[in-house]
Amino acid sequence: LDCCSRLEACSVLESVNAAAAGKPLCCPNHEGKVMEFYCESCETAMCLECTKGEHREHVTVPLRDVLEQHKTQLKTQLDAIRNRLPQLTAAIELVGEISKQLTDRKNEAVTEISSTFEELERALQLRKTALINDLENIYGAKQKVLQAQLSTLLQGKDHIQSSCSFTEQALSHGSATEVLMVQKQMSERVSVMARHDFPEQPHQNAHLDCQVETEGLRRSLQNLGVLITTAAVGHTSVATGEGLRHAATGQHVSITVTTKDKDGELVRTGNAVLRANITPVADGSRCVTEPEVTDNKNGTYEVVYTLRSEGEFSFALSLYGQPVRGSPFRLQAVKPSDVLQSPDDVKRRLKSPGGTGGHVRQKAVRRPSSMFSTKKKENPIEDELIHRVGTRGREKGEFTNLQGISASSSGRVVVADSNNQCIQVFSNDGQFKMRFGVRGRSPGQLQRPTGVTVDMNGDIIVADYDNRWVSIFSSDGKFKNKIGAGRLLGPKGVAVDRNGHIIAVDNKACCVFIFQSNGKLVTKFGARGTSERQFAGPHFVAVNNKNEIIVTDFHNHSVKVYSADGEFLFKFGSHGEGNGQFNAPTGVAVDTNGNIIVADWGNSRIQVFDSAGSFLSYINTSADPLYGPQGLTLTSDGHVAVADSGNHCFKIYRYLQ
Repeated sequence: LDCCSRLEACSVLESVNAAAAGKPLCCPNHEGKVMEFYCESCETAMCLECTKGEHREHVTVPLRDVLEQHKTQLKTQLDAIRNRLPQLTAAIELVGEISKQLTDRKNEAVTEISSTFEELERALQLRKTALINDLENIYGAKQKVLQAQLSTLLQGKDHIQSSCSFTEQALSHGSATEVLMVQKQMSERVSVMARHDFPEQPHQNAHLDCQVETEGLRRSLQNLGVLITTAAVGHTSVATGEGLRHAATGQHVSITVTTKDKDGELVRTGNAVLRANITPVADGSRCVTEPEVTDNKNGTYEVVYTLRSEGEFSFALSLYGQPVRGSPFRLQAVKPSDVLQSPDDVKRRLKSPGGTGGHVRQKAVRRPSSMFSTKKKENPIEDELIHRVGTRGREKGEFTNLQGISASSSGRVVVADSNNQCIQVFSNDGQFKMRFGVRGRSPGQLQRPTGVTVDMNGDIIVADYDNRWVSIFSSDGKFKNKIGAGRLLGPKGVAVDRNGHIIAVDNKACCVFIFQSNGKLVTKFGARGTSERQFAGPHFVAVNNKNEIIVTDFHNHSVKVYSADGEFLFKFGSHGEGNGQFNAPTGVAVDTNGNIIVADWGNSRIQVFDSAGSFLSYINTSADPLYGPQGLTLTSDGHVAVADSGNHCFKIYRYLQ
């Protein structure tokens, strides 16, 4: 509290104490007058003069009549805030314990870093000693050879020099008798010396270098050690999936946990400590199954479990020891034969043309609302899921991280199956038609297809993120051309405008490219940032009937609209979970009325806006919740198709325009 607040509080307390003790309270406005009345509308005490003055038209009552009532109210309020003290004490203990654990972890990490580098220093010292020892050994061996050769040469040289000196002296100073006496001896000795084969060529070389390749080691050292942490907390992180509430015995069930920080922002890295535990409600001490947690390394986690018996269970999910929002969940397990179904619900296995594999085309039914804990929102459009197509896998009709989706005027739905490096084509009612694509980095091959669209000729245009170009295929999957190579850094979404121009959203470079169909660059706009003509990880793009370009700006949580030549027109959306807000928008499409349909990735929903960006409503997806929707399109028969990436399928919803 500041000084003014404290003084005011003291004044109020003095007045209360005085009133409680029966002491008269003096009016601050009329000296010498006692405050005996209370104005209910102004909630203040006053004297008789005040009741005749500024409060003359107000209802006033004797002060003592309201004193007990106000004391009771204050006591009630006091009890309410006093009841919060245990909660605050517990919170202080919890946060203090986490702070202590963090300090302990830091100290442990410092110890680990120190011991690791000390060990590396010892290893370096050992290697240094070994290298020097090897060097000395090699040097000694080579020197031994050279010194032996030197000794032989020096010895030979001495013999020759002494023989020459002796002979020259005899010739110069010796008598005839002396010369004749030594002639034979010296002649033989000189002859032997002349014929002797001395080791005049070196028996060794001086080559002895030390080559230590340090560049790779230096690079390794620069990246040695990774500090692993996240900002994820349990109370904002969410779990989604029907498996939180319902399961069929003997069947694998999966749910998804999306981690968020204290502000509700998505955490986009993995390595969080997530624990899952399922226990019977009747016996909470007995764990019936150990769910398997898979870290998707993007801030989301897949939890898979199988229950063997029927009954009620408690499904607990904790992040760093703290419960995920809504945990523990009440889970009901029943026999597969008891799962609610109608004849239209039965999954039909359709054999794929030309292959032994199949895919599941499941017609949805609106389930009883009691089966779900979905919060009812205002102004829902009562659309329903018509088809759910696909499951996780690598066969025809199966997907692994599908991204872009587009529809043709001829009644086809085209899907970019990103991690399977192929394009798959279906009919409007979800029947598999064909797939094409070979993994690779050559023209005509696919490395990571993300965006897809169909032009007026029926050609299929694919944004290939990892190959950094856009590929064009005929309607039957034959490669025709590639464009954007050398310009694009990471294309994500792609669309075709009314002039036949190909619009590519470069997610990595944070800009939009517009090409002619032959690949010639028309223009480009955008840069990394938060302003009107800047993006932060833009994803997908659509074109409306005015030929305006609509781009989803993922990390800026907004949708931006530009003219056909890239001039900024307007934007809409902000970060949040409310109507018209986004938590990282992805797919976008425009209906015949100009309404803009947007996939809201982080909130796992689809929202509908008018052509000016005003929120209209949302598409009801509660019957089979989305998880991380990506691309979105309108089929030729007016339905909305969305790539439900996290569930490895695409879904078609009836859409009321």
